[in-house]
Amino acid sequence: MIPKDPVMLLSYVNTQLRDFYASFSSMCEDKGLNPEEIKTKLAGIDYEYDRARNQFV
Repeated sequence: MIPKDPVMLLSYVNTQLRDFYASFSSMCEDKGLNPEEIKTKLAGIDYEYDRARNQFV
């Protein structure tokens, strides 16, 4: 289960990307997550995925 709070979600996703996954899409596929839902939640707190950094910034 992933956090519902956007700030906690940001921390969780960026940690997963940093420690375990080469890309956001591979993380979502592996965990069975909806990437658009995550992007929308994080856009609500002004974060978007930076492919070059492999982080939401």
